[in-house]
Amino acid sequence: MESKSFIQVQFQNITAEQNEILVALLSNIGFEGFEESDNLLKAFIKETDFIKEEVDTIGNNLNLSYTSSVIEQQNWNAQWESSFEPVIINDFAAVRAGFHEPVKNVQHEIIITPKMSFGTGHHATTYLVMEQMSKLDFTGKTVLDFGTGTGILAILAEKMGAKEILAIDNDEWSINNAKENLVLNHSKNITIQQAETIASGKAYDVILANINLNVIVASMNAIKKASNTGGLILLSGFLNTDEAQITAALLSNGLRLKSITRQKDWICALVNN
Repeated sequence: MESKSFIQVQFQNITAEQNEILVALLSNIGFEGFEESDNLLKAFIKETDFIKEEVDTIGNNLNLSYTSSVIEQQNWNAQWESSFEPVIINDFAAVRAGFHEPVKNVQHEIIITPKMSFGTGHHATTYLVMEQMSKLDFTGKTVLDFGTGTGILAILAEKMGAKEILAIDNDEWSINNAKENLVLNHSKNITIQQAETIASGKAYDVILANINLNVIVASMNAIKKASNTGGLILLSGFLNTDEAQITAALLSNGLRLKSITRQKDWICALVNN
């Protein structure tokens, strides 16, 4: 895949709460990678997708300034790989890179080639969805992973016994990375597809959608149509402050909120069709 230039936007001297809000708002406008450390957030977006006025608005609304610079993909991706550490979700699952030692005493181990994107398990929303998945039965189920990113949720669903999984994403980089990760995990039942929206005509037992508030709300009707009667839906990628908007979108589409789990300022909704 040919190299692309990215814009790195850096916010300094921020609180943990500001960090969470920034990640949510920036992901809504196309930022696809984040490096988070104490009082510092670096966010990455393809140069062709960067709209300075949108970032200015976010910064102004939070009374935060930022710096930006152009970098090449391989530079920041190498840095991300070097800082990637295994993620462990209780005794249920572990996510690690190929260069890490195997993680013992977990039910499911997922190996990924770490890229600078959501879906490594490090972000609170991915962790929340995986934690909720541990409570569900995927045996023999059909699954749609909407906004698959690295493919981690689709891979976990297969390891939990799902018989057929469609994983879609609109980003070519994510699609290629997900395909790499399917090979690493010897996946057989997952189909990767580049798509902007959920295709009509097929319904699934379980739908996983860890994206962002705007995409999920805009896609709620399509999610409803793609869910079998009595099917389960896991939604994440939004903040506590978005709960009312998500609840309203579910209600207007005839979907029932079963439960919400939280980590930091992020939430994951378990929904029944």
